[in-house]
Amino acid sequence: MRAITQSELILNADGSIYHLNLKPADIATTIITVGDPDRVTEVSKYFDTIEFKQHKREFKTHTGIYKGKRITVISTGIGTDNIDIVFNELDALVNIDFSTRTIKKEHTTLTFIRIGTSGAIQENIPIDSFLISEKAIGFDNLLRFYDTGSLLDDGFSDALKIHCKWSPKNASPYVVNASKKLLSDFNATIFSRGCTATNVGFYGPQGRTLRLKVKDENLNNNLACFEYQGVKITNLEMETSGIYGLAALLGHQAISLNAILANRATQTFSASPNKTVARLITTTLNIIANKV
Repeated sequence: MRAITQSELILNADGSIYHLNLKPADIATTIITVGDPDRVTEVSKYFDTIEFKQHKREFKTHTGIYKGKRITVISTGIGTDNIDIVFNELDALVNIDFSTRTIKKEHTTLTFIRIGTSGAIQENIPIDSFLISEKAIGFDNLLRFYDTGSLLDDGFSDALKIHCKWSPKNASPYVVNASKKLLSDFNATIFSRGCTATNVGFYGPQGRTLRLKVKDENLNNNLACFEYQGVKITNLEMETSGIYGLAALLGHQAISLNAILANRATQTFSASPNKTVARLITTTLNIIANKV
């Protein structure tokens, strides 16, 4: 089997993977991802024990035990460019032999649960509610650099481009699904389900204007009124499409859980965002301990 070269699989002097500064033994097979490094501690403070801590750049990692379940929580930073780094390197930790630089014969499947915040674009989605992304639409272009085979729902994205009069100068949207297994595991009435749009920025790409004018002032309205085979777009955030796409391509399970802190349709924002995120964290940990 061909060895992966030093320029492709970059290891630090201590044998850890380049960006995350982690070694294979440092992570569990159940991994919670959060965007904000400070949120790692907000998750791990509920662990019964913490066995490992690491922090490099925006990538902060804690591994510990919660109700008998070994869990890793890692911050990805914001955006699918960071997801590309985090997911490829986490996969390498379990599926590449660092000593021989070869892919292991036996594949290890990781379970990824994103705990994130999001803004709704449908009026009927309440502030401080929880939403599971059944599908994700990527406006980020990340998966267009990979051989995705039949993974993407091209019918959905083609219909969306027609509906929005999509400019050929923009990156072509793609559509990916959540893990069916994890959708079943998180089948609780506390969660609504929706289709999430993953944007490449927080301001212009999500239709926010401060001092800069956006090119398409009707984008959010067009997204909100779009429907394909009974599916409507429900919310906006910045990581889910990359998570779903890379997890599926690498043979892992992934689900994205969203705390709805803003409603763009009603122009409202949560009065207690920290409490809402804390409720999502404890809810998620208990489902992981009991089902995942």
